[in-house]
Amino acid sequence: MMVSRRVSAALAAAALFVTLPAAVGCDAAPEPKVAQITAGDLPQGAKWDGVYYNELYGYLHLVASGNQMKGKWLRRQKDKWGELKGEITGDLLKFTWTEHTVGAVGPNSSRSGRGYFKYKRPEGENVDDTLKGEIGKGIDETGEPWDAIKQRNLPPDLDSIGGSGAADLGGGDWDNDNKEKGKPEGPAKPKK
Repeated sequence: MMVSRRVSAALAAAALFVTLPAAVGCDAAPEPKVAQITAGDLPQGAKWDGVYYNELYGYLHLVASGNQMKGKWLRRQKDKWGELKGEITGDLLKFTWTEHTVGAVGPNSSRSGRGYFKYKRPEGENVDDTLKGEIGKGIDETGEPWDAIKQRNLPPDLDSIGGSGAADLGGGDWDNDNKEKGKPEGPAKPKK
């Protein structure tokens, strides 16, 4: 009798584990969160290329080539830097991004996702253009707000931010890419 109850309890528990995932929908991947925004015309005389400032993300450098965009940013605390690549349609930029933590290695050293910016020009004279958008983590395009003000007379310089990852650690030109400016130095002679 006691064995029979144990077997019945075990079978009931097994049946629950088999049917529970199907009941709660664990077999389907979540739908990505996508921005419900449409592209318009870029304001007259406006250019995407530039440097944009945000209190949290610091200076975002953007450089367009046709309808393709590349960008990099360095947070104000200089503890993280990021890069984005995307496609421009009028006043709308949709992109993928990756942000790296300075000095960190391994799976928690970076995070990535998707996002968008809408280029805007406020009403009035002598105004600064802005970006208004969001970045999402993973497959999401929405999540954290990111608004930025275009800086006047500050040209973008993508090479001034970031690195190429763990291969850039160390000194010299051991990787033969000559990432450092100037002529590579030869080995020093040992002291006697």
